[in-house]
Amino acid sequence: MAQVFIQPSYGTPEARRYGAETLERSVSIGEYAELLDPADLARLNALHPGGHARFWGAKDKYDRRMDTVTTGDVVLFTGGKHVRATAEVGHGFRNPAFARRLWRPGPGKCLWSNVYSLRRYRSVELPYEAIWALPGFTPGDNFMGLRFLDEPKSAAVIGLLGS
Repeated sequence: MAQVFIQPSYGTPEARRYGAETLERSVSIGEYAELLDPADLARLNALHPGGHARFWGAKDKYDRRMDTVTTGDVVLFTGGKHVRATAEVGHGFRNPAFARRLWRPGPGKCLWSNVYSLRRYRSVELPYEAIWALPGFTPGDNFMGLRFLDEPKSAAVIGLLGS
């Protein structure tokens, strides 16, 4: 079963800029090819045959958790007390130089080392209340920080998204 993780992504002006550049539109993989390990480039091209993909990332403090992410896992992008988008993970890899070039952060900002491509990206406006109503969730939880859901919660979210 796919794991689900929650990724805050619309809460700050900087995150909204990153989202506008790499979530709301796709990026040409070829423009970054020289920064990619050949195996990562091959995997990205296989999963995104049109040569374009959407991307997001996570800080190095999440390296261990990001190592568990696989193709087909589901991510919820949140902000403003809503799930703003959902997507399926394409390919995840660790590449801080790729992340810095992709998002062009200010000095000392966006020290992401983990990057993942997205498939089946879908904009939604799902209020947190819909998630809170699922078994195991707590009303009032604002889903701060990157969070990986356990199997029962993942199943509940996938069921909600499928309905």
